[in-house]
Amino acid sequence: MPICRLETREGWIAGRHAEVIDAIHRAMIETIRIPVHDRDIRILEYPVHAFAPPPGSGPGFSILEITLLVGRSPEAKRRLYAELTREMAAFGLAPTDLKILLNEISGENWGLGGKAVADIDVGFKIDV
Repeated sequence: MPICRLETREGWIAGRHAEVIDAIHRAMIETIRIPVHDRDIRILEYPVHAFAPPPGSGPGFSILEITLLVGRSPEAKRRLYAELTREMAAFGLAPTDLKILLNEISGENWGLGGKAVADIDVGFKIDV
């Protein structure tokens, strides 16, 4: 159920959008144990003049925001950060050029199919 948004400057992905999406998805499967069929990942690329990264950042500086249900352990989150950084390195992204933000939402504040997620079986374990 996580919802992911990668925001970055245009150019460095160079048509490898599907591969980047696969890398993010793979990292979440491995570390926070989402089901293989659970995929909601967007890439937003901005013109260079419309995305101002921190000084000293590389051309691929990116912000990856992941909104997910509350319940993952600190250890699972640490594994996620490390695995996402490793996966993105395959695209030439330096570890310091990936900022990862987790937004944790309670099941009462997440709706799906007209119901609060807290009131349905999501089909997988959250507390990993």
